[in-house]
Amino acid sequence: MESFELTEFTRQLANDVLVWIGFGTVVGLFAKAIMPGRDPGGAVATLLMGIGGVVIGCGAVSFFYAGERITPLSPLGLLVATIGAFVILAFYRLLAGYFFVEGDVPRRRFFRRRRRRAMAYDD
Repeated sequence: MESFELTEFTRQLANDVLVWIGFGTVVGLFAKAIMPGRDPGGAVATLLMGIGGVVIGCGAVSFFYAGERITPLSPLGLLVATIGAFVILAFYRLLAGYFFVEGDVPRRRFFRRRRRRAMAYDD
C-alpha cells in the first residue's frame, strides 16, 4: 500500500491557510477591542473581518516590500493585519449606518433600556 504524502508546496499552502485563519480570528478580536462601541456581527463576522484584515494588511506590506514574505506571525504582520481589520470594521460600521444617518430617521440607540414590568399577585 502506498503512503499518502503531500508535496512541499501543498504543505506550505495548508500551513499558511491555517495560520491566516487562526491569526485572523485574533486580529479581528483585537480590532473589535480597539474600536469603542457596540459592533455589528457575531463570531463569523469577526473571523471574516480578521482574515480580511490579514489579507489586506499583509498584502499591502508585501506589495511595497517586493520579494519579502510578510506573515501575521511577525510583529509587523500582526500590526498591519490589526490595522487592516480595523479599517474593515470602520467600513462595516459605516455601511451598517452607525456613523451617519440620512433623512429624518431617528438615531439608533446603542444601549437599550429594559422596561421592567410590574407584576400584580392576587392572594
